Amino acid sequence: MSTELPTLTKRKLQAEVIGPIFAEMVAEIGEERASQVLDRAIRKAAINEGKAFAARAPGGQPSMADFIKLFELWTTGGSLEIDVLEASDTRFDFNVTRCRYAETYKEMGLGKIGHLLSCNRDGSFCEGYDPRLKLDRAQTIMEGAKCCTFRYSLPE
Repeated sequence: MSTELPTLTKRKLQAEVIGPIFAEMVAEIGEERASQVLDRAIRKAAINEGKAFAARAPGGQPSMADFIKLFELWTTGGSLEIDVLEASDTRFDFNVTRCRYAETYKEMGLGKIGHLLSCNRDGSFCEGYDPRLKLDRAQTIMEGAKCCTFRYSLPE
């Protein structure tokens, strides 16, 4: 895993390409339709990314412990500041108190679509990683809240 590019770096590089493409899509088909297309494409990419990470899990059967280890990729270099509330075999609950992803997208002038570029990936990643893994999130910093509430659960 140490050879993985930090996720914030990947997202910034992707946004540098996606931003101008999104602007062109808005000009051609309107903001609502462009957002729908981008949302679908990012969710599909996240599902595929989840499948790729699941395939690397020991025995090809991902667990919550394996998922929690992956979280280091998303927090590398202070990308996210979090307060872990619970980390067990069936739950991974935490609050994000600082999100450099949101800060980066805003700095790039892409704050309006940041939720499409990053936040929407989280639940979709679960679909690919382990369809039993569910995310419940009531709010995000990206959309104006003071913290993000991540509540991952895996049935026993």
